[in-house]
Amino acid sequence: MSDGVQTVQEPSPNELRDPLVRTELKRASVWLGLACAIALAVLLVQPLLIIFAGLVFASMLDGGVRLLGKVLPIGRGWRLLIVVLLVVLFLVGTFYLTGVQLVAQFTQLQSTLVAQFNTFTDWLSSKGVMPGQSDVNGILRQALGSVGRLTSWVGTAIGALTSLFMILVIGLFVAMEPRLYGRGLEWMVPTANRREFALVLDRMGQTLRRLLAGRLLGMAFEGVLTFIILEVFGVPMALVLGIIAAILAFIPNVGAFVTGVLMTAVGFSAGVDTGLAALATYVVVQTFDGYVVIPMVAKRTVDLPPALTLGAQILASALFGIMGLALADPMTALIKVALERSSEREAKRKDDGSDEPVEQV
Repeated sequence: MSDGVQTVQEPSPNELRDPLVRTELKRASVWLGLACAIALAVLLVQPLLIIFAGLVFASMLDGGVRLLGKVLPIGRGWRLLIVVLLVVLFLVGTFYLTGVQLVAQFTQLQSTLVAQFNTFTDWLSSKGVMPGQSDVNGILRQALGSVGRLTSWVGTAIGALTSLFMILVIGLFVAMEPRLYGRGLEWMVPTANRREFALVLDRMGQTLRRLLAGRLLGMAFEGVLTFIILEVFGVPMALVLGIIAAILAFIPNVGAFVTGVLMTAVGFSAGVDTGLAALATYVVVQTFDGYVVIPMVAKRTVDLPPALTLGAQILASALFGIMGLALADPMTALIKVALERSSEREAKRKDDGSDEPVEQV
């Protein structure tokens, strides 16, 4: 029996079965999730960098394991153990044979650089180019005091050692079972996109291994060649300068500049002739490395344009400090892989209208 009362027929805004409501909720959840992810990334930037550095170290170990597997057909765990033992033996042997000499040279290097800096600033002050020494020290103190909190944690020895330990542990665990962590990442991706994600992840791993292999080769070349030439010309602290050159070679452009400044400063501390020899050594090593070694390595590894790497290093160092500077190249290489795959996918879609990946994993 009807009493003539008419009710509203449209769905309520609270009705989750309404397609419009579900669609809007999905959109809102996506934007809310994106905002939360950005906020977490900003707050957790330091741990994220440590995790990424651990993945970079794991790629180095994985590259050694794969290379060893070509000549030694044994289990992956045993090959990883051999690689780790070889690295430990190399480091321990190097410091055992040159430990006393290295400590003495590092101490001498510190005092030499301070003296050369004071001499250089006094000369500039006498020419009226820059303020006096006391003003320079005040400016330096203000600059160091204004460093952001993103980079302040690396100033303490405890923080640096803790970060290094965590990087080594993460890298070792990931290198033990890389597919385990790869499957975990794939599980977090929607089912329809897992094959494409696996393909991109596999390419990123290959690119990272090649990039690091090239970096290690360049580091060894620059360190050994710098030490030999400096030792021949009688430049003081040749061994420690060779080690610094090898370490800083991991960071292209910026590392080479810092190495040149250190070599030139130490060389001129022993005389004009020695300083010119150190400067000539830097020019010869960097020229040979830039025109012979890097192009040869780039053909077999990852060819990153110098301007691109320098720009990435500037941005990463400004955002994340020294850790970002060291990891700028791996970040850039991985982003390049993702963009290249996206371009391939778009080209494939235009050719035949298919979203299938070009390769299968």
